[in-house]
Amino acid sequence: MASKRTLNAKNLEALGAATLAELLIEVSGGNAVIQRRLRLALAAAEGIEGAIQEVRKRLTAIDRASTFVDSPRRKALVSDLEAQLQAIIGPIAAGDPSQACDLLLRFLELSEGVLARCSDSTGAVIGVFERAAAQLGPLALAAQMEPETLAQHAAELLVENTYEQFDALVPALKEALGDWGLKLLGSYCRQRGARDGNTHLLQIAVARGDVEDYLTQFDAEDLRWRDIAATVARHVLASGRAEQALEILDGATEEAAGLQDSQWHDCRIAVLEALHRQAEAQQMRWLWFSRTLSIPHLRDYLKRLADFEDVAAEERALQVAEQHPISLLGLHCLVEWPALARAARHVLAHQDEWEGDAYMIHSAAAERLSKDFPLAATLLLRPMVFWSLWMGRSTRYRHAAEHLRSCEQLSARIDDWQGHPDHAAYVERLYDIHGTKWGFWKLVER
Repeated sequence: MASKRTLNAKNLEALGAATLAELLIEVSGGNAVIQRRLRLALAAAEGIEGAIQEVRKRLTAIDRASTFVDSPRRKALVSDLEAQLQAIIGPIAAGDPSQACDLLLRFLELSEGVLARCSDSTGAVIGVFERAAAQLGPLALAAQMEPETLAQHAAELLVENTYEQFDALVPALKEALGDWGLKLLGSYCRQRGARDGNTHLLQIAVARGDVEDYLTQFDAEDLRWRDIAATVARHVLASGRAEQALEILDGATEEAAGLQDSQWHDCRIAVLEALHRQAEAQQMRWLWFSRTLSIPHLRDYLKRLADFEDVAAEERALQVAEQHPISLLGLHCLVEWPALARAARHVLAHQDEWEGDAYMIHSAAAERLSKDFPLAATLLLRPMVFWSLWMGRSTRYRHAAEHLRSCEQLSARIDDWQGHPDHAAYVERLYDIHGTKWGFWKLVER
């Protein structure tokens, strides 16, 4: 049972209105943000008109402000903006959707000026405007705003999108605009200088389900790149045109990097499945796994095999992981599958290749291997310790000290060091090389 001194709504209500009022006056003294929120609450208590006037007055003040808002003052700005937004989409929207819609548009129009004069490294300020933009569609519907009027307002906002605060505006307005409104919005955007390939024009084409319009915004040069081709092909596939999607994918000759190239492979697999070309889809899954050791692709491959075939295929896949040219990828795959005995053998087989900089993989693998394979776990922990000291990464000394302590604990369960120095010898060598790193050794002593 909570104490009567616990700060919660029920306990505070017991203090009574008079006491709470005095406390609020005291707490709000010198705090402009709290004072504004209290005035807003008082205005709302008088009725919707009072709240509308208070919000409109505050938005005007925010618009006129020119002082740069640095990091220490950012929290107050976010709190102020959030208070105005909540008043608009809360009590004002409930009482007068039309007025609330006008105020929300005014709020969104402030974004360029506000973002231009503040430090927003955390994304907190832009986040308020993104949430506000997401509310425009539902509020426009409640206010029964004409699609043409909404399209005009939306086009004006999209022109002022320097900080990408309105990148999700078009999908948010899909229902409120309808097909006619979306078509008008596209026209207005083009009148204001938007060109083919513009993000918003693409979003409009997707929202309308107009595949032809979507396709016209990409030329042959664009579709040479696999990441672009994959994005386009997914939309084409969603419209039921799998053959055309495959043509687009196969016409892409320029590979993208990393995950972006994975998107091309995944899209092509989906297209082949849609065309009932399962054997080719399976071949692509296997080839992509062999290249990247992607566990999701391997699982998808195995579950589509006939009974008993999956056992042999799994064995073949684990051999591929063991023999992969990038040993670190092989380790990650074997540990995550999991095939821990194989992973331990892999660590010992590649004992000279573990450099310690890939500490996310090393740490996870060492933790999984520590129970049954203490030597393998030790051989992954030691490089992380050495790398942190060799590179002078003092921010990682605490982690390195913890890793060294783990090595000490593991050493008690290692009977055969297989030619590697035992823990005492390793620490002695480590001290000979890095004995001047006092910050690290103090952490070890603790």
